[in-house]
Amino acid sequence: MMTLRQFSGGLTSVPASVTWYLSDLGEARGKQELFLKQSPQKLKALREHALIESAVSSNRIEGVTIDQARVQAVLLGNKPVLRDRNEQEVRGYRDALKLIHEQAGRLTASEQTILRLHGMCRPESGDAGKYKEKDVDIIETYPDGRSRVRFKSVPAAETPTAMRELAGQWEDVAKARVVHPLVALAACNLDFLCIHPFRDGNGRVSRLLMLLQLYHLGYEVGRYISLERLIEETKDRYYETLEQSSQGWHDGKHDPWPYVGYVLYTLKTAYNEFEQRVGQIKSPRGEKTAVITDAVARQNGSFSVADIQRACPGVSIDLIRLVLKDLRPKIECLGRGRNARWQKTKRWN
Repeated sequence: MMTLRQFSGGLTSVPASVTWYLSDLGEARGKQELFLKQSPQKLKALREHALIESAVSSNRIEGVTIDQARVQAVLLGNKPVLRDRNEQEVRGYRDALKLIHEQAGRLTASEQTILRLHGMCRPESGDAGKYKEKDVDIIETYPDGRSRVRFKSVPAAETPTAMRELAGQWEDVAKARVVHPLVALAACNLDFLCIHPFRDGNGRVSRLLMLLQLYHLGYEVGRYISLERLIEETKDRYYETLEQSSQGWHDGKHDPWPYVGYVLYTLKTAYNEFEQRVGQIKSPRGEKTAVITDAVARQNGSFSVADIQRACPGVSIDLIRLVLKDLRPKIECLGRGRNARWQKTKRWN
C-alpha cells in the first residue's frame, strides 16, 4: 500500500523531529524570499555551482562518473564532443535540471514529465523514457562478493498502473492539504523508489522529481544548493532510512518516518548552507543602490522612507535616505521630518 494513500486521510501522529523540521523549514522559506529580493545579483555563481554539483553527484551516487578534468567542458560547454555513455548521462541530467529550473511552473509532476526526465537522464539507451519490461529487484552487493535482495520492487506488469496511481495520489493530496506538503513530497519520493519503475535511472529521476515538486511548493533552495551533493555526502544514511521505510511497503505495514525525516533533514541542511553562502558572497558594488532605485520605480503616488525600507529588506535606512537624496530632482520631498513623503517628478521618465 502506497504511503501517499495512507496519508490521504490525514495524520493521527507525527514524530516530534519531523514537526521541528517542518517549523524550521517554514522559517527558512520565509528567509528565502528576503534573500531573493535583496540580493538577486549574488546568486548567479551559486546557481552555476549547484548545477555542476547536482549533475555530477546524482550520477556518481549511481556509479556513473566522468573525468574531473572534463566536468567543465561537459556541463558548461555549448557543444562539447561527448566521449562516452557516462558523459552523455551527466550532460543529460544537466539538461533535465535546466528544464526544471527554467520551466517548473509549466511542468506537472505527471507520468509524462517523469518519463521525459528519465529519457533525458538516459540518452541513447534503448529504454530511455520507458518503464521496465522485466522485474527488477533492488540488490545489495557486499565487498566480499555476496549479495542479497534488499527490496522486491513492483512487478513490471503492474508498474504502469502503480505510476498512474502515484501521480494521481500526489495531485489529490496536494489539493486536499490534509497533510503537510513536505511530508507528502517525501512520501511520494519513497513510493517512487519502492515502485522502482525503470530498469536503470530510478534514483536520478527521483531526485529530479523531488526538485520539481519543491519548486511547486515554493521551496527554491535546490536552485542554489545542490540537494544531490548533500544526499551523496550522507549516502549511507540515505540507503539506511530507505531500507527502514520500505520494509512492509507492499502490505502497507511500513514505517515511512525514517525516510521522511531524512528528506526533511536534507532540505533543512540545504537552507542552512544557503544562508551561510549568501552571507559570505560579497555584494557587487552598487547592488543595494540599484535595489533601492528599483523600489522607488515601483511606487505609485507618494511614498515614505518606511515604504522603501519594507521593499528593501536588509538595506539600512541611512543608505535609503542617501539614495533618495541622490535621486533628486527625479524625486521630490513633500514635507519635513521622519514621516515626510516623497514622489517622483516628471524628470523620472
